Amino acid sequence: MLVTKNIAPGESVYGEKRISVEVPGSGEDGSSMKIEYRVWNPFRSKLAAGVLGGLDNVFIQPGAKVLYLGAASGTSVSHVADIVGPEGVVYAVEFSPRSGRDLINMAKKRTNVIPIVEDARLPNKYRMLLSIVDVIFADVAQPNQAQIVIQNAESFLKNDGHVIISIKASCIDSTKEPDVVYASEVQRLRESNFKPLEQVTLEPYERGHAMVTGELFLFSDMVVVTETGLARYQRHQKAG
Repeated sequence: MLVTKNIAPGESVYGEKRISVEVPGSGEDGSSMKIEYRVWNPFRSKLAAGVLGGLDNVFIQPGAKVLYLGAASGTSVSHVADIVGPEGVVYAVEFSPRSGRDLINMAKKRTNVIPIVEDARLPNKYRMLLSIVDVIFADVAQPNQAQIVIQNAESFLKNDGHVIISIKASCIDSTKEPDVVYASEVQRLRESNFKPLEQVTLEPYERGHAMVTGELFLFSDMVVVTETGLARYQRHQKAG
């Protein structure tokens, strides 16, 4: 069973089970205190499916800043908000106005969520709402998903930041075997300064899906050897 500590005790988001545990000595005065956890359903969340499917690290931790692309109504986003806690923030981007309304309502109880009802293909439209982030999670199910992630990373991801991408093979190319599609998406990341780290399939929770993680590497000062000698140029480096 996968659970997250509920940042809004007493509140459910999608009818998930809540579990209260009494922890001795956890109160400010040394008394025992009840801590509430929410069960994270891997059949309702691809990120949960990736964790239970074997990902060693999703790089989402207390205090982190996360950009979540394809937030839908906020089911998974709510659990990410639990993980990053009150010192962290989740920028949740969703294109559908209907799902966006649900996302906004969820964020009323989880004030560390910034709902953004915009098109993830156009990061300039929400640039003014974001700071540099530690992690980008993407579940946008578009043929050009890798490019969408790359564009957002160029705008918002810190150097040495991480991406987590849920890949639905049939949305990218239904004529090819899933493993071929996954390999192609990973290669696109390599070509855009990402180092692939892990890849897992999401079965039995989702068929025809894989989850890939990667790390971004940018270089602030690079020396290029050419026929005419050395040319030094500066390359943009995201602030940490």
